[in-house]
Amino acid sequence: MLPKVAIVTDSMANLPRELVEQYGIAIVPISIYFQGRVYRDWVDITPAEAYELVMQDPEHFTTSPASPSDYLEAYREASQRAKNVLCITISSRLSTGYEMASAAKEQAQTELPEVSVDVFDSQLVLAAQGFVALAAARAAEKGGSLDWVIKVAESVRERANFVVLLDTMRYVYRTGRIPKVAARIASMLNIRPILSMSGGLVHFAGAVRNREHGINRILRITRDKVGNGKVHIAVMHAYASEEAEKLRKRVSSEFDCAELWITEFSPVMGYATGTGTVGLAFYHD
Repeated sequence: MLPKVAIVTDSMANLPRELVEQYGIAIVPISIYFQGRVYRDWVDITPAEAYELVMQDPEHFTTSPASPSDYLEAYREASQRAKNVLCITISSRLSTGYEMASAAKEQAQTELPEVSVDVFDSQLVLAAQGFVALAAARAAEKGGSLDWVIKVAESVRERANFVVLLDTMRYVYRTGRIPKVAARIASMLNIRPILSMSGGLVHFAGAVRNREHGINRILRITRDKVGNGKVHIAVMHAYASEEAEKLRKRVSSEFDCAELWITEFSPVMGYATGTGTVGLAFYHD
């Protein structure tokens, strides 16, 4: 039986390919530009391959958000599977994704009049956003109505978050929010910031002087937020697969996981944080 609702999200949700395929989630890719070529994030290029380009020539690596036509193409694809489409976007306070998806919704009303498209602001990013999309897709797979799928997405949105440990401050000037000289000084002092999410924005959640302390800190923050019950956790990394596997083993031994998987940060984020970044996205049952 075909689902009543098809789910669309963007590549910043950092969903592993196997979960995307399992639940039929349509992914709208961010565009990556490198030395005159255009790559679609997670489509034409893997995050690991993109990080290799960054390290090769960072001055000629840029990205741009998805356009309304990109979202419209995803709606067309999703409409082949269901007459209701729910697009779950990156936080509207971080990106134009919500606006682009909404513009595409207006276009879809003309081109796909038999399809109902709703746009949902996850108020999150990274695999925390991915968990919202994944929960919605699972509800849709069980035959849930559009209203029910939206309620599931809202419920997970209220509980989902992430905590990320940067390995260096050296590259954060690329976000445009911190001067280059300040980033370099912080890097020289071995300051490793910890980031989390609140009110739809990424914010500073602390800092450590070495990686071991940082890993312990993000595990404590996660425990404080999820408690002792069952928890859904994604281990995220930027070109640091061995570190991610070590972190996954610790999470597995220290938490009661309803699900636990590893994924790579979209290079859109990793470009500004640098390789070696690791983190956890999570929500409690």
